[in-house]
Amino acid sequence: MNENKKFSISNMMLAFITVLVVIGLVALAGFFLLTPPDDIIMGQAEATQVRISGKVPGRIASYRFGEGDQVKAGDTLVFLDTPEVMAKLKQAEAARAAAEAQNAKAIKGAREQEITAAYEMWQKAQAGLTIAKKSFDRIQNLYEKGVMSAQKRDEVEANYNAMVATEKAARSQYEMAKEGAREEDKAAAAAMVAAAQGSVAEVESILSDSYLTAPTDGEISDIFPNVGELVSLGAPIMNVLKLDDMWVSFNVREDLLENLTMGAEVQAIIPALENKEVTLKVFYIRDMGSYAVWRATKVTGQYDAKTFQVKARPVEPVDNLRPGMSVLLKRDKK
Repeated sequence: MNENKKFSISNMMLAFITVLVVIGLVALAGFFLLTPPDDIIMGQAEATQVRISGKVPGRIASYRFGEGDQVKAGDTLVFLDTPEVMAKLKQAEAARAAAEAQNAKAIKGAREQEITAAYEMWQKAQAGLTIAKKSFDRIQNLYEKGVMSAQKRDEVEANYNAMVATEKAARSQYEMAKEGAREEDKAAAAAMVAAAQGSVAEVESILSDSYLTAPTDGEISDIFPNVGELVSLGAPIMNVLKLDDMWVSFNVREDLLENLTMGAEVQAIIPALENKEVTLKVFYIRDMGSYAVWRATKVTGQYDAKTFQVKARPVEPVDNLRPGMSVLLKRDKK
């Protein structure tokens, strides 16, 4: 009887201890499971991206670099075939040559042979005028005596007047040939040369844009058209990443902005770099607008939380950090 009583008491004690152990385990599990986890704010590494576009339409002739290649500022990246621009350059050069020849002629004046020819034409016109004057005087005398008709007299007078005009024109041509071009003509010829040179320079400037160069040091991240494809004016051809100008961009709900103020330094980890810890300094905070609002699911006691874009730059350069890598901020729950 006593043995049964002792066995019963032992079983009760064992059951009581078991219940206590179970209660303890449940409480411990509840502590870990019900404790709210730390908020993890996820961001992404970004870098300044320079887009390379052409100022002239053309066909991609060749690339000197491929995606992933490092380039220096001034390196030639791509060659464009621009036959229309080449044709315009030839036209402009031909116009410049014609203007320069006209200018040289105005400066040098007429050649000796041209002056001699003009003088001989003037002398010939003078001889013709002398003969026409004598003929007119003789016919006029006969007309006054009533021997010659009025019609014949008018014909001779008309010829005489024509020879007077011819002699004046020949003399003017001789004097112009002897004196050379006027100052106004020389100035006009020089202005034509300057205008033609400006046209050539303009086309050459456009032609130089068919050889696109890197505006900065960086890495070729994207190439859009293939060799042989046509590209229009201003169409993107490739992108260059400035890996020495990187930052991390976060989209943060406004109730998590407590420690993310302008100029604040925060700690972050980069999973792709074996959870490397880095220090970031906030330099940009901006409301992302109504399209990025966290709508409240309940009316009472809640509000619509806005989302802010936060940008932070590493305090020190981070080796092997690449655009697109995830960066994590851990915010402890209070």
